[in-house]
Amino acid sequence: MKSLAPLFALALGLRLLQPLASGAVVLGQTDNFEDGTTQNWVVGVGGQGTHPRPPANIPSGGPTGAGDHYLSLTALGGSGAGNRLSVLNFQHQWAGNYIAAGITGIAMDVNNLGTTALKLRLLFEDPIAGPPANEAFSIDPIDLQPGSGWQHIVFPIAPANLEADNGTVLAALTGATTLRIFHSTDATEPGEAIVALLGVDNVRAVPEPQTWVALAVALCMLGISRTFAARSRRRVLRG
Repeated sequence: MKSLAPLFALALGLRLLQPLASGAVVLGQTDNFEDGTTQNWVVGVGGQGTHPRPPANIPSGGPTGAGDHYLSLTALGGSGAGNRLSVLNFQHQWAGNYIAAGITGIAMDVNNLGTTALKLRLLFEDPIAGPPANEAFSIDPIDLQPGSGWQHIVFPIAPANLEADNGTVLAALTGATTLRIFHSTDATEPGEAIVALLGVDNVRAVPEPQTWVALAVALCMLGISRTFAARSRRRVLRG
């Protein structure tokens, strides 16, 4: 029996290279905030009160400098609305099946404009008309020191990189209705109160580099295997 590994590798490669037909989150989805809006990134969903300083589109000062828009996030500390550093995208461009879309990382440019060190994480969850049945957040945070300047970071989102706070990691990734960026020092969500100011830009759905390397190797080996088999058949036919 012929091995199915080459066919599986090819199918996987084609799936990673194609976006979902449904129009949900796709590989390469990017929010660069150049349209002057927050691109559906909000706070205060679910009756948490009105944030005194909600996410804002800043028209200049992003990673490329003058004229580069970015998203500004503010946390006020204390105990009222807006006390935590957290922003979410609910039922818009970041909802969908991340595994089917071939997305293994979320990249972004970030700048700690405040005076407090940050530990940034992602949260995937599936609330619609009620509390989420499945929630999964980053196990390992990305540290960002005050005065960091613009830094390019990538959150790996393979199931092994996430921990379920409710339900399962797999269900949270395959049926996400919400993607959240938040600060938490102790691997819990929604994180503790903090005074912070964070710039975010170029949020992008990507495969991790090793994913593309493995895919390229698999497709290359498939091509070599087919070439070798074709040459062998020609030799047999020639006698």
